[in-house]
Amino acid sequence: MISKLKTKSLTNVRKMKRIRINEGKVGLVFRKGDYKTVITAGTYWVSLFDEVIEYDQTKEFYPSRELNMLLKDHKLADLLEVVEVQDNEIVMQYENGNFSKVLSPGRYAFWKDLIDYKFVKADLSKIEITEDVDLVVRKRRELVPYVRVCKVETYEKAVLFVNGEFNRMLNSGEYYFWKNEVVLNLLKVDMRQVQLEVSGQEILTNDKAALRINFYGQYKVIDIVKALVENKDFERQLYVLMQLALREFIGKYSLDELLEQKAAIADYVKAELKSKADNLGIEIRDCGVKDIILPGEVKDIMNQVLVAQKQAQANVITRREETASTRSLLNTAKLMEDNEMLFKLKEMEYVEKIADKINTISLSGGNQVLEQLKEVFSGFK
Repeated sequence: MISKLKTKSLTNVRKMKRIRINEGKVGLVFRKGDYKTVITAGTYWVSLFDEVIEYDQTKEFYPSRELNMLLKDHKLADLLEVVEVQDNEIVMQYENGNFSKVLSPGRYAFWKDLIDYKFVKADLSKIEITEDVDLVVRKRRELVPYVRVCKVETYEKAVLFVNGEFNRMLNSGEYYFWKNEVVLNLLKVDMRQVQLEVSGQEILTNDKAALRINFYGQYKVIDIVKALVENKDFERQLYVLMQLALREFIGKYSLDELLEQKAAIADYVKAELKSKADNLGIEIRDCGVKDIILPGEVKDIMNQVLVAQKQAQANVITRREETASTRSLLNTAKLMEDNEMLFKLKEMEYVEKIADKINTISLSGGNQVLEQLKEVFSGFK
C-alpha cells in the first residue's frame, strides 16, 4: 500500500513544474484557457498543463482575458486598482506625485503597492476646470486636445459668452476651459486711452462754403459691459456721433465766423458727446481740431484779402511816418527861422555830409570862389 502511494506521488511530481515569481512580478495561472488563480513573489509548483503569465507591477495591467471575469477572484481584485472613465470624462494619471498621462474613456487597471498612483477625474461636459489641476499640468501637451486657453492682455478686459449668452467679465490673465461642444466666445476691449480720428470730413458752413476738417477725439472705455454687450461696434457709433456734432456746429456759422472761433469747436463737440458717450460705456478725455482745409478758390481769395489787408496796414504806417517826418521838418524850419545860428549849424551839417563824399576838389574862377567858401565856412556874409 505504502509503495503504491509513493509511486503515485512520484507520478504527480513528474506532472508538475516549478515556477518562480520574482519581486515586483505577479503571475496569473490559466488551464486550458480558463483563469485559475494569481500568484505573487515566491516559488510554486504548478501542473504541466497550466500556463503562467507574468506581469510587471510597475506597469499598467493589460489582461489577456476579459477583465470582469478576472476580477471575480477577490485575491486578484485586491491587488488591482481599477479606473473607469466615462465617455464625457478624462482622467489625469499621476505616478509618485508626478503627472504621467491622460486616460481617455475606457477601463484601466493598475497594480497597487509598488507605485503610488493618483487619479484625477475631470468632467468634460462642463466648461470650468474645477478639478485640482496645476497650471503646469494644464499646459502639458497631453492635455492640449482637451483644454481651451483664453488670454487677456494686461491692458485689456473681456466678456465671456457661453452658447451666445453673456456669462461674465474677465480681467487680464490666462483662462482655461474644458474643450467640448459648448461654444465659447471672448470679446476683448483695449482699456487704454485711445485716439479716434475724423479725417477729411467735408462740411458746408452757413454761407455755403465747403471745407474739410480733420478732428480728433481721445476716449477711454470705463464700462466694458455697456461697450461690448449693450452696444454693437461702440467705436463706430462714437465716430458717427462725432461727425454729427461737427456738422451741427459748423452749419450754424459762416466761414469768417467759424475761423474766428475755431477753438470753440472742440468744447462744443466734447459737451455734446459727454452724455451720449456714457451710454456707450466710454469717457471722452479730450478732443480738438487738427486742420481746417479750405477749397482752392476760397484759399486764393482769402490770400488776396490777407495781402490787401497787409498792404493797407503798410500804407497806413507809411502815411503815419511821412506825417511825423513832415511835422518834424516843419518844427525844425520854424526854429531855424527864428535862430540864424541854428540855420548856419544845419547848413554846415549838410556841407559836412557832402564833403564826406568828395575825394578831390578842382577850383576855377580865381579869388571869387575862395571868398565864397570862406563865407560858407566862417558863417558870416
